[in-house]
Amino acid sequence: MSADPSGAPETKGRGPSPAIEPVKGTAVGSVFVSNYPPFSAWDRDHITAFEQALDTPWNEASPPLGLYMHIPFCRKRCKFCYFRVYTDRNAEQIQTYLEALAHEIELYGEKAAFAGRPLDFVYFGGGTPSYIAVKHLEALVARIQRVFAWNTVKEITFECEPGTLTEAKVAAIRGIGVTRLSLGVEHFDDRVLRTNGRAHESKEIDRCLPWIRAAGFAQLNIDLIAGMVGECWETWRQTVARTVEVDPDSVTIYQMELPYNTVYSKDILDGGRSPVADWQTKRAMHDYAVETLSAAGYVVSSAYTLVKKRALDGDGDGNFRYRDALWHGADLLGTGVASFGHLSGVHFQNQADWDGYLAPLARGALSIGRAFRTDKAERLTRELILQLKLGRVDARYFAQKFAVDVLDRYGQTFAALANAGMLEIDAPEVRLTRQGLLQVDHLLPSFYAERYRTSRYT
Repeated sequence: MSADPSGAPETKGRGPSPAIEPVKGTAVGSVFVSNYPPFSAWDRDHITAFEQALDTPWNEASPPLGLYMHIPFCRKRCKFCYFRVYTDRNAEQIQTYLEALAHEIELYGEKAAFAGRPLDFVYFGGGTPSYIAVKHLEALVARIQRVFAWNTVKEITFECEPGTLTEAKVAAIRGIGVTRLSLGVEHFDDRVLRTNGRAHESKEIDRCLPWIRAAGFAQLNIDLIAGMVGECWETWRQTVARTVEVDPDSVTIYQMELPYNTVYSKDILDGGRSPVADWQTKRAMHDYAVETLSAAGYVVSSAYTLVKKRALDGDGDGNFRYRDALWHGADLLGTGVASFGHLSGVHFQNQADWDGYLAPLARGALSIGRAFRTDKAERLTRELILQLKLGRVDARYFAQKFAVDVLDRYGQTFAALANAGMLEIDAPEVRLTRQGLLQVDHLLPSFYAERYRTSRYT
């Protein structure tokens, strides 16, 4: 079982004090689990397995397919950001990148694994997809739709930074078929936003919200981060209250962590003190948000996301297809610099630097940097740990798909977590408690195979 850095119990409600003074700050290292086995296990030796998967024709029994496009441009780099982003690219370089991205998708469209295959969901991620100009966005989508028709797509998600939006750009984003707009608010307090290096301020959030509402997206999601540097209980309560006023269809809340390549992490590794709140405080803040939003008509959808009841009742789309499909074994065509995906049980990731990504595409070749061919046990573990982030798993699903009784195979781990108050076992279901859900990413490595438990995640 992965240890809690703070060793702290669950704390509910408003918090113990008006200000946050980190007692045992968040340590440097990745916490958020998005895949299995850990990325550090992937290597170039498995690229051949991925190439074989590309040459294997898809069929009606193939899992759903999603398309992810990484748009790596931002106005500023946030001090907590660990994604591959660029803040210094000019218009010509951006166009070069987007043309390469479109070409990459065209190359995949010629492969047997994808030719004529319908898309189930599409995700524009970043970086900041809303950073690029309307003409670039529309040109990119036009080329993609010549490869993959979008008439079968159930969900198109588009990430936005408030300060990059104009009324015309919002209309264009809706015009390409986006159904789920995810707005990177993170916080409503300008001092906290500036401290953490965010490019936008609260006035830009307020300015774009009427445009978003008028455009008629099926779902508006707002992202928040608990425990940002400079945070205090007063500003966090105000941010949660403002979120309730905005009334989005869903709210996604992350707890700030410190992966190795962030500005904050580099300062700490150079001898500085962690400026981020301890895990006990972040969980208390997250818990407060869950309580407040639940009272305002939201229901818990996962460890991070709450959905407005009206969306679940049919007035909107309360699902998150990208998440739910991936966590149940869908294939994902990950495109763009450093992006990763999955195909027929093989994980793959593109080259993670600008030139390394662009150069092969200029030659008409794909830009794969590393891969990993999973076995059945690894695929089972991957789906189990990701579905635990939903707060519940059903053993019958795994028995039908993998012919394995997960309550038996992982019985000791489930029992230990139950004894610690992290989950409840009511066969055939396992349900995380609120305490478990608030720290689920710290619990998941306890399900890893022994050889991966001490691996660096990335």
